[in-house]
Amino acid sequence: MDVLVTYQDGVKFQASCRGHNILSDQPLDSFGQNEGMTPPEWFLASLGACVGFYAVKYLEARHLNTSGLGVSVTADKVTDPLRIDHIHIQVKTLVPLELRHQKGLERAVDACIIHNTLTHPPTMTTEILSAAIAS
Repeated sequence: MDVLVTYQDGVKFQASCRGHNILSDQPLDSFGQNEGMTPPEWFLASLGACVGFYAVKYLEARHLNTSGLGVSVTADKVTDPLRIDHIHIQVKTLVPLELRHQKGLERAVDACIIHNTLTHPPTMTTEILSAAIAS
């Protein structure tokens, strides 16, 4: 997986992958133009979309109704260090599910790649590439 993030202007960035583009910006009170979600909002959106995918696949495999399926993801911004915490995911269906399907759906959505990444933190490295300074 490769995503390229390029600076646009102000505090806006564009992320590109496989020919798709999304814009990140900040709210007006954080020096932005409010033209896109913030990176933490993208993060929560990514988790919600991943959970939604796994929910749909679970429901479809059991011939259960997927119309009106929704996923809500909320979190708090905390400090020391600054991060997102207390993530809460709600999967909503328009039709009632038997308890066995509720439990099965919960297991299915907890298996999404983003959820697994958060519960089993990845290794990360940061590398700074800078143009050479002329001597």
